[in-house]
Amino acid sequence: MKKAENIIGFHAVKTVLETRPSDILRLMIVQSNRRDKRLQELLQIAKSANVHVDQLPEKALPHALQDQRHQGVIAECKALAPWSEGDLLDAVSATTSPIVLLVLDGVQDPHNLGACLRSANALGAMAVIAPKDRAAKITEVVRKVSSGATEQTPFVAVTNLTRTINQLQELGVWFVGMDGYADLSLSDVDLKGHVGIVMGGEGQGMRRLTREVCDYLVKIPMQGSVESLNVSVATGVALYEVQRQR
Repeated sequence: MKKAENIIGFHAVKTVLETRPSDILRLMIVQSNRRDKRLQELLQIAKSANVHVDQLPEKALPHALQDQRHQGVIAECKALAPWSEGDLLDAVSATTSPIVLLVLDGVQDPHNLGACLRSANALGAMAVIAPKDRAAKITEVVRKVSSGATEQTPFVAVTNLTRTINQLQELGVWFVGMDGYADLSLSDVDLKGHVGIVMGGEGQGMRRLTREVCDYLVKIPMQGSVESLNVSVATGVALYEVQRQR
């Protein structure tokens, strides 16, 4: 049996209540004087889904949760099975509508990963792909920052990122790498078909092999004095441009 996981914060817990309530093993609400609209809405959703609520004092929470910014709401759930590389390839093979994939080449900050997942979900990405090594993993912090996106958008950790990109290219996906030194601008490239947006890690950007396998290298034109955007902000801009073109 897969290990249970804790999902924290209003948005993330609401998402799991609405999408897979049968996976919730325990819903914990920290006792307080708050009776705001968000809490009442959450309790109503739990009641409608027949999910039992445990109201308990902060000190009764598992020790590992006491320092987390859980907003007084924690759901202990069955772990969501991640997509394998095979699942990803099968899903891309089976679709006829244009898709967008997000590739994160070595993003290491869990807050950035969570924000990228949130943008990926909001802007319609089929999945988020990242290398297994030297990259952030899905954690409680990532789940919180993503505001429920990790419960909706598959996260695929792959052994060999270049190989996976090559396999997806064979299925008709064109990969567009974000590079501040590129000659082309993001809006110069046709993004209306099967497309993968490739973002580099903090500071170093894309690795050489990843850059070389991309079909296009593009940049976001900068009008101000800053030289670059945070990876999660740049991800939102790039994914929005995909949807704008469509």
